[in-house]
Amino acid sequence: MTWISASLISAVLLAIANVVDSHLIQKRMPSIWSFLLMAGLLHVIFASIFLVIYPLPADVGAFPWFIAILSAIGRGFAVLLMLYAMRTEEISRIIPVVNTQPIFVSILAVPILGEALNYKHWLAIVITVAGAILISVRWDGEGRRRARLRTSFTMLILSSMLFGLANLGTKYALDYFSSWNIYSLGSFCFGSMFFILSLRTTTLRQLRDLTNRFWVLSVVSFNELIALGGLLLSFWAMEKGPISLVTTIQGSRPLFVFLIALVLSSLWPTVLGERFTKGIVVVKMISIALIVGGVTIINFVGDA
Repeated sequence: MTWISASLISAVLLAIANVVDSHLIQKRMPSIWSFLLMAGLLHVIFASIFLVIYPLPADVGAFPWFIAILSAIGRGFAVLLMLYAMRTEEISRIIPVVNTQPIFVSILAVPILGEALNYKHWLAIVITVAGAILISVRWDGEGRRRARLRTSFTMLILSSMLFGLANLGTKYALDYFSSWNIYSLGSFCFGSMFFILSLRTTTLRQLRDLTNRFWVLSVVSFNELIALGGLLLSFWAMEKGPISLVTTIQGSRPLFVFLIALVLSSLWPTVLGERFTKGIVVVKMISIALIVGGVTIINFVGDA
């Protein structure tokens, strides 16, 4: 397997996991906290297993450890914000906005790394932001043309920024840790975060009283295994390939999410609760094209 195929497969696996996450949070779990409790516990277990199989290196300095842990915590908060938005927002709108993360890396590289943005960079930024705003706009009904941004837009933009910073830190940390180590650290951090935040009496009671508990928990477990595979391949690809090209290929995830959601909503309309009228499909396709196109430009332009 090459880093190219690993990047593409990880995009598909994470797209599947995102769609199933959305279904579970909106349709199956009694609250976001009951979902986070289960998901957090599973990722702590997965991380612990990989820590035993692939022990952390003993000869790494303090600064790489700091960056690795900080990136893991940042990724955890980014995932938390994304999952929280899934309570009320359509998954085909969430993932494209979150996928704007390379734009924030490019902008933050100016003050942090002293880099300069040329007109091609700014063009890519404008294109990507336009796509994110377009897919996040909510039009008023009854023939009125007034539009407003969805309330989750700010939350998703913050999630995107945190993902971008986490990926930047991850690429640095991969010079000192293996991709297996990075996965273990990340999953243990955000798994513990989810578990601690959601561990409360009401959450345990919700899980105890859950209808079809065994089936739902089985789906959650299987889906987190899919996410595990996607994350492992993603980090392995970052370790083996150039981060800009890996990010570009993985940036195809919004397209896969859109296609999966479109098929599921056509066959089983109640599974996700998304509306796919002709107009909505056109707007989402244009938005995704702008975002993926802008991210591709920003990654390929480099310092040109």
